[in-house]
Amino acid sequence: MKIVFMGSPDFAVPALEALVEARFDIPLVVTQPDRPAGRGRKLLPTRVKETAGGLGLPVMEFGPGQRKAVTRAVLDTEPDAVVVVAFGHILREPLLSHPPLGCINVHASLLPRWRGVSPAQYAILHGDSWSGVTIMRMDKGVDTGPILAQRAVPIGPEDTAGELLDNLAGQGADLLIHVLRGLANQKVEAVPQGDGGAVYAPKLTRTLSAVRWDRDVVTVHNQIRALNPWPGATTFLGESLLKITSARPQSYLVSGKQPGTILSVAPDGVEVACGEGILNLTGLQVPGRRALPVEEFLRGFSLSCGMLLRS
Repeated sequence: MKIVFMGSPDFAVPALEALVEARFDIPLVVTQPDRPAGRGRKLLPTRVKETAGGLGLPVMEFGPGQRKAVTRAVLDTEPDAVVVVAFGHILREPLLSHPPLGCINVHASLLPRWRGVSPAQYAILHGDSWSGVTIMRMDKGVDTGPILAQRAVPIGPEDTAGELLDNLAGQGADLLIHVLRGLANQKVEAVPQGDGGAVYAPKLTRTLSAVRWDRDVVTVHNQIRALNPWPGATTFLGESLLKITSARPQSYLVSGKQPGTILSVAPDGVEVACGEGILNLTGLQVPGRRALPVEEFLRGFSLSCGMLLRS
């Protein structure tokens, strides 16, 4: 089977590697263009471009004004299917309807819940106990196409978005291979996707980062997990901005102290009062420096009882 692969970030890499391992013919990989990153703003390729290069696969970048050129290049390969995983662009006609088996998308949620670009993060942010992967045939809508297969995955109470995405990437890659083989043998049927229970997960921004300590401890903990690794949950101590990289609920009872008040400081955690409950901060970071366990962080940054963290 001939597959054109379209994807960009880490999440897409296991699917590409699984296709190669399963010996699918991949005449073309399409990805986002190189982008500046880091302090030096050096141009860096996407993880898919890096991986495809290492596998000896031809790569084309989908930059500004290149939609027609990319569409023509894809159609010229005459693929049986186009596989799309976290690509970063909405596909249009004639690309959607040209491949005999369609454009197949790996999505990191149990659709129709959490359509959009940040499904795993919003699942954690809203306290979902389950996530999963959906393999669907794409249509003109945003994650509204008919479902080919789904696999549920539990969300652990300490899972970060990064950890959940790593798990879903592997599960999605495995399920993708099963679906493609089933489509080739006409053993997979597409089931129309309803709109009941549909929720949208928009792009993450730094506006979500500020921790509101007047919220309950579970909500604050979910925020920290959902925004790890990016954009991160942040708080101020005086004029100093701190990023909270890990934490765990210490108590669900009201402390009686002003939300944001540091209640105790110890090598194994810094306890902070929430609107309801107490959160134990176990990992902290000063922006521009590496994230540290609290024990190491306290060697270079002074925290004490009674200090007030604010949004």
